[in-house]
Amino acid sequence: MLKTRTWISAAAIGAAALMAGCAAGPNQQLGAGVGALGGAVVGNAIGGNTAATVGGAAIGGLVGNEVGRQRDQQNYNNQYYPDGRRRY
Repeated sequence: MLKTRTWISAAAIGAAALMAGCAAGPNQQLGAGVGALGGAVVGNAIGGNTAATVGGAAIGGLVGNEVGRQRDQQNYNNQYYPDGRRRY
């Protein structure tokens, strides 16, 4: 049982790091990482096995990546810096 949890945790962390590494903007990186971790938790809760956990991490990472990308694009269109200051 302990080995299974270790492998599931390692797979979820690896998937989160992989998804976050592919992202470009700050919100996109955060969204990919949080989405992958959340997806791994949900996938494990639904499926209860490693394949479900890794699949959930992949799907969550993609969804989080897209949400973060849209937020970065919105900030760019509104001319905001990543730290919240407005450009003039």
